[in-house]
Amino acid sequence: MLVKTFGCAVHGVDAIPITIEVDICQGLHYVIVGLPDNTVKESLSRVESAIKNCNYRMPRNRIVFNLAPADLKKTGSSFDLAMALGVLAASEQIPNSKPLNQYMIMGELSLDGAVQPVKGALPMAIQARKNGFKGVIVPAENAKEAGMVNKIKVFSVRHLTEVVDFFSGVKALEPVSINTREAFFATQYDFDLDF
Repeated sequence: MLVKTFGCAVHGVDAIPITIEVDICQGLHYVIVGLPDNTVKESLSRVESAIKNCNYRMPRNRIVFNLAPADLKKTGSSFDLAMALGVLAASEQIPNSKPLNQYMIMGELSLDGAVQPVKGALPMAIQARKNGFKGVIVPAENAKEAGMVNKIKVFSVRHLTEVVDFFSGVKALEPVSINTREAFFATQYDFDLDF
């Protein structure tokens, strides 16, 4: 079964949407195509361990991950969460994969399934709003940064199981609410040095 999830790559100050296609087919081994760097290739080990340690099933078939556009070099670990959700949806452990394509998903996975922070949450959230996504799913540590973007729902998560429960309809996630005006005024006179 082929499933698409969406992440984002940050190049300078720009964020570029990345389509993560996950296909489970006959054969052995996992492969990532689409110019992944070593950090992205290492995602396979993090994703597999996180899925197993959260009591989900890692398919023992060939899994192909395509990170598109293929001509853009992919760096960093922010694709882990989207890749794991793609595997779980393609193996039908998430019953309905359609809502996955309505969200931009980012987060690094620990081996136990904990979601670690990533760099560039603000430009990613801005790009998600531009592209018309329903919301973004980010690590809890990045929620305040991504929440500065208005007119898009930002969901904060700490563990892979929270996201699976959300997409399975078991448990709702509450969007993060940031009052940007208060946040600005609270830090306006907060200086590192006071002469």
